[in-house]
Amino acid sequence: MRLLVVSQYFWPENFRVNDLVAELVKRGHEVTVLTGQPNYPDGAVYPAYRANPAAFACYEGAEVLRVPMVARGRNSLGLVLNYLSFAAAGSLLGPWRLRGRRFDAIFAFQPSPIMSALPAVVLRRLKRARTALWVLDLWPDTLAAVGVVKSPRVLAAVGRMVSFIYRRCDMVLGQSMAFLPKIEAQAGGATRVLYFPGWAEGVMQDAQPVAPAPELAPHDGAFKIVFAGNIGDSQDFPAILDAAQALREQAHIRWIIVGDGRAAPWVRDEITRRRLQASVFMMGRHPLERMPSFFQGADALLVSLRREPIFSMTIPGKVQTYLAAGRPVLGMMDGEGARVIAESGAGWAAPAGDGSALAALTLRLAALTPAERQMMGAHARRYCAQEFDRSVLITKLEGWLRPAR
Repeated sequence: MRLLVVSQYFWPENFRVNDLVAELVKRGHEVTVLTGQPNYPDGAVYPAYRANPAAFACYEGAEVLRVPMVARGRNSLGLVLNYLSFAAAGSLLGPWRLRGRRFDAIFAFQPSPIMSALPAVVLRRLKRARTALWVLDLWPDTLAAVGVVKSPRVLAAVGRMVSFIYRRCDMVLGQSMAFLPKIEAQAGGATRVLYFPGWAEGVMQDAQPVAPAPELAPHDGAFKIVFAGNIGDSQDFPAILDAAQALREQAHIRWIIVGDGRAAPWVRDEITRRRLQASVFMMGRHPLERMPSFFQGADALLVSLRREPIFSMTIPGKVQTYLAAGRPVLGMMDGEGARVIAESGAGWAAPAGDGSALAALTLRLAALTPAERQMMGAHARRYCAQEFDRSVLITKLEGWLRPAR
C-alpha cells in the first residue's frame, strides 16, 4: 500500500509512531510521513536538525516531509502556538508538498493536541483516501484535567472541533477500551470506532540481553526504582516526591528519573528543597535505544498519572514497554492503567495522587526476594505478549487500512 502518516511528532522525537512507520516499511509498504520540526520535549528545535535538515528526510526507508512550525518553548503561549502552527502549516503546506501524489490510506497519530489531526482531514478530502485516526489522548477532557483551559465556552468549542474531526475520518481508533464510549458519542456512532491499544516499542520487543546502564553503577546494591519518559504535569511528580520524602531515611531505596519535560526544572528545584539529593537522581534524556539498559538495571519501573477522570481511562504507553522489559511495575494511577498492572501480575498500583500508598508499596516490593520479583517480571512479559503483541496489532491495522476490493 501507499501510506501517508500524519503526525505532529516524529523521529528524532521518541514516539510509538516511529516504530509503526519502521514496521510498515519493513512489511513492504511505501510510507510517507508528514510531520513538523523536532522540538519535543525540550521546547527548541533540535540543534542537529537545524544544522542539517536533509539528514532527517528519511527514516528506515520512509520519506519524511516536514512543515515549519513554532517550537513549544517553555510556557503556555509557546505551547498553544506550537499546536496551532502545525495544524495550519500541515493543512496549508502539506497538500502542496504532497501535490500529485496518491495514497491508498492515511493514518493520523493523535496524542495531544487534537488539532494535529486537521491536516489528515484536509488530505483525506483532497486525496480521497481511507483515513484512520489513532486517539491516544481525549480532548477536551485532557485540557480540563490539566487546567490549561477552564472556560466552559472554550472547552465546548474544542469539543465541537473534536466531533468535526472524528466524523470526517473513516475509522477512529481508541487506545483504551474506556475511550470508546466517549469517542462514539463524539463520532456520532460506534460503527467506525475500534479498539487499538499500544505496544512496547520495537527496541524493547526486539532487544537482545544488555548490560545495565553504567549510569546506574553508583547505585549498585540499592533498590532502584526507575521512571522513564516525559516529566510533565500529568505524571504527578509532587506525589512521587512525597513518596520519596516518606522513604528518605531508607538509604537502600533510590529513585532514578530518566527523561525530560516541561516540569523537569521544577522537579530539580524540589529535590533540593526537600533535601532528597541522596535518594532521587535525575539522569536526563537518553536515546530510546538505550532504554533497555536502564530497565535491565532497575529493580522496579514506575508509572504514574494524576488523579483525573480522563487519566483513569488511559493506558500510558510506557506500561506496555515496562511489561515487555520484564521488570516489576509500580504504579500510582487509577482505572485502566492500574487494572493492567494488577491483571498482569507484574506489580502493584497505588491510588493516583497517593504518595504515602506508593511509599508503602515500594517498601513491600523491596522486601520481596529476588526470585519473587523475577516471577513478577515473567508475568509482565507473558501478559504483554498476550495482550499487546506488536505484530498482531499492526497486522490488524493493515487490514483496516487496506482499500476494499
